[in-house]
Amino acid sequence: MKKMKSKDKALVTLKGKKSEVTGQILIDIRLMIEQSRHRFSRMINTELVVLYWNIGKRIQQDILKEKPAEYGKAIVQTLSAQLSTDYGKGFTARNLFSMIRFAEVFSDRQIVHALSAQLSWTHLREIIYLEDFLKRDFYTEMCRVERWSTRTLKEKINSLLFERTAISKKPSELARQELQSLREEDKMTPDLVFRDPYLLDFLGLTDTYSESDLERPDD
Repeated sequence: MKKMKSKDKALVTLKGKKSEVTGQILIDIRLMIEQSRHRFSRMINTELVVLYWNIGKRIQQDILKEKPAEYGKAIVQTLSAQLSTDYGKGFTARNLFSMIRFAEVFSDRQIVHALSAQLSWTHLREIIYLEDFLKRDFYTEMCRVERWSTRTLKEKINSLLFERTAISKKPSELARQELQSLREEDKMTPDLVFRDPYLLDFLGLTDTYSESDLERPDD
C-alpha cells in the first residue's frame, strides 16, 4: 500500500478541521436564525392580538352599545365585507364577533397585553367562548404554563379537564386566589392538575391533599 505523503496528510487534516469549524458555524447560525424568527413571530402575534382586542373594543363601544342588536349585527357584516376586501380573510364577520367577545371577557388592557405575549389568537378564540370565568382563567393559565398547542387545548376542554380538577369544587374566591398564585408565581398545585374520584380514592387523598401525598412512594 502506498504511503500518504506528509503534504497529503496535512491537507486531509486541514479539510477535517475546516469541516468541524464549518459544521459548528452552521449550527450556530441556524440557531441564531431560529431564535430571530421566534422573536419576530412573537412580536407579530402580540401586535395581532392587541389589534383584534382594540377592534373588538371599538365596535363594542361605538356600535353594539348604541344600536339595536339586529342593526348592530348588520353593521358588523358590512364592516366585515369591506375589511375582507381590503385586508383578507382575517376579518370575516365571525372573526369580528370573536374580537368583540374577546374585548367583553378580557376587559383589562394590561391583562390583554400580557396574554398577547404568551397565547396566540387561535388559543384565545377557544377560551373566550367558555362561559364560566374560572374556566377561562384556568385554561388561560394552563396554556401559558404548559405551553399547550391549540389542538391540545381543544382536547383538554372537550375532555372536561377543568371539571376533573379539585379547584373546580372550591368556592369561587379560593379558586380565583389559586389561579392568581399560578399567574404570579408559575406554581402548579395538585388542585390544578386533576380530580379523578377513583384515583383520589386509590391514593387515599381528599380535597385538601398536599403535594407530598402525590409524590409519596409506594410502600
